[in-house]
Amino acid sequence: MIYQSAKQSLQELAQVVQKLSAQDFSNPCPALSGATIGEHTRHVLEMFQCLLTQYDSGTINYDQRKRDTTLQTQPNVALHIIDFILEDIEKPNKPLILESTTDDFQTNISTNYHRELMYNLDHCVHHQALIKVAITLSNTIEIDPDFGVARSTLAYRKQCAQ
Repeated sequence: MIYQSAKQSLQELAQVVQKLSAQDFSNPCPALSGATIGEHTRHVLEMFQCLLTQYDSGTINYDQRKRDTTLQTQPNVALHIIDFILEDIEKPNKPLILESTTDDFQTNISTNYHRELMYNLDHCVHHQALIKVAITLSNTIEIDPDFGVARSTLAYRKQCAQ
């Protein structure tokens, strides 16, 4: 189930990216402190990339993102990376170490692939909500009202409507 949810969120992101011009993708949004849709997209995708490319080593460090600027300025590059992630996301669950450095202090935390995939899914939805703000304010394309809304919130809304 987690694989399908992650894939669905990434496919929704791809559908939005496909609709955007390179200019709209890289246009700063004042309401997001000048961040662009492309920057939010790059950030999400590089987090997934870290999880997938570091999986075999058993240690995941999201601080080691590439921060590839072509990913945030060229929608076709982002779409290519989404395809790569979608093809590689279904990996067996296994124990992992999450490595992070905060304020010059390194922390290693026991985790697992499914837990980190869930983190990336939640993180993706959060950034989709920010992307939705930028799109809504720019009024450049139509966007699904459910884009950037957590699956649990959608289920709750459906339950309330009955």
